[in-house]
Amino acid sequence: MGMNVSHGSGSMSAEPNVVPMIDILLVLLIIFMMQVPLTRKTVQVNIPPEVQQQQQEQQARSDQIVLVMGEDGSFAINGQPVTREQMDARFHEIYDNRPAKILFLKVARNRRYQEIMDAMDAARGAGVQVIGFTPPEGG
Repeated sequence: MGMNVSHGSGSMSAEPNVVPMIDILLVLLIIFMMQVPLTRKTVQVNIPPEVQQQQQEQQARSDQIVLVMGEDGSFAINGQPVTREQMDARFHEIYDNRPAKILFLKVARNRRYQEIMDAMDAARGAGVQVIGFTPPEGG
């Protein structure tokens, strides 16, 4: 009888080391499980795909800034002619209040590489992060 008691107390002394660890793991698991739905809710936006696509297209059309570098050596931003000297100031006017700083370049085939680089530098100076190239018309 005496041996059983000492054996029982021996097994009891081994358990308290394991139980707190399991408790801690359970608490951590619950915390992580609560965090996952919270992070998901902030991102989820339920808009029907057609509506969303139309909105994005409209926004893209209205927000598109296109710099056209014509064959005659001219520059035009959204159809408005600008000189190389005016370009920096014009880019700042356009992009300072815009969250999405994207510029599209439409370059005539006869323009020099250095001119294109100058225009891109002017755009970057105004904070443009993305520059896309659109093919010139007529091939």
